[in-house]
Amino acid sequence: QVWIAESGGGLVQPGGSLRLSCTASGFTFRNYAMNWFLQAPGKERELVAPIDFTGGAKSYADSVKGRFTISRDNARNTVSLEMNNLKPEDMAVYSCGARIFGHNYWGQGTQVTVSS
Repeated sequence: QVWIAESGGGLVQPGGSLRLSCTASGFTFRNYAMNWFLQAPGKERELVAPIDFTGGAKSYADSVKGRFTISRDNARNTVSLEMNNLKPEDMAVYSCGARIFGHNYWGQGTQVTVSS
């Protein structure tokens, strides 16, 4: 059974930093690309940063490019999102997901609030 869980969200002031973590099990983690998504209130879930199964290829949404960094540790079945210079418009629920066995899976998400 696929299981994905995120942690690390919280309240941060504009310009601050957070590091989100995602742990997964129930599949061979090292064989699958992983993704971070965000969903702001009243909006659709959007892709923030995908990373391939090796960790060698990654990309970013234009809105976070240069501020966020995605990485993964295949030995620990984790994928992280380092978020710097956070802005109020980054406030959202961030979730980690993957397409496994032809289905999309996400965790419950972790709330990131950016406010002074």
